[in-house]
Amino acid sequence: MENTANDIASVTTFGLLRHGQTEWNILKKIQGSGDSPLTAQGKEETAEWAETLKRYDWDRIIASDLGRVRTTVDIINRKLNLPVTFDARLREQYWGDWEGLTIPSIHENFKEDLARRVAMGWEFSAPGGETRLAVKNRVLATLVESAKNWPGKKILIVCHQGVVKSVLYSISKRKFLPGEDQLLQHNQLHIISCSRQHFSPVQLNIPRTPVL
Repeated sequence: MENTANDIASVTTFGLLRHGQTEWNILKKIQGSGDSPLTAQGKEETAEWAETLKRYDWDRIIASDLGRVRTTVDIINRKLNLPVTFDARLREQYWGDWEGLTIPSIHENFKEDLARRVAMGWEFSAPGGETRLAVKNRVLATLVESAKNWPGKKILIVCHQGVVKSVLYSISKRKFLPGEDQLLQHNQLHIISCSRQHFSPVQLNIPRTPVL
């Protein structure tokens, strides 16, 4: 059956973008619900993203309320000048006892426990932390709500790598297990659509265009 004009008009488009590089990213520390400031490189690359994003005619921005995302949005929005909503449901996965630890130290000191947890796929969580499934559920609920509030609009979601993965792995029917083919490239823009609470990938792994 052909799509009606109302069906087409009700399709909401989302762009998923991770925040700029932070000091803890450089140190390979787990940030989770914590925070650290953007690096000079992170700010520069975010400004370049603003130039790339201008081509997509976004209607608004919805973003995580954590500091590193707020700074990213501030830099981007100097060019885009869009209405912004900050939503705590778009925060990064809470990593419990492992927040603030470096990734190498976790691999070294909790090797067996980490392997056991990673093998749980969507049920993965750090000790005392949040599962990937919980992240997926809260984030998808936010996107569905946004699609209802702004049907047919183009909405840029500025958030975190774990949030982006949870959304895209879910709609791609991934099990979040080791050995799965790589789906996403790091620090890229990903575009999806939402119609009647059904999500579909539109274009993944869009790189930013460096400013010459």
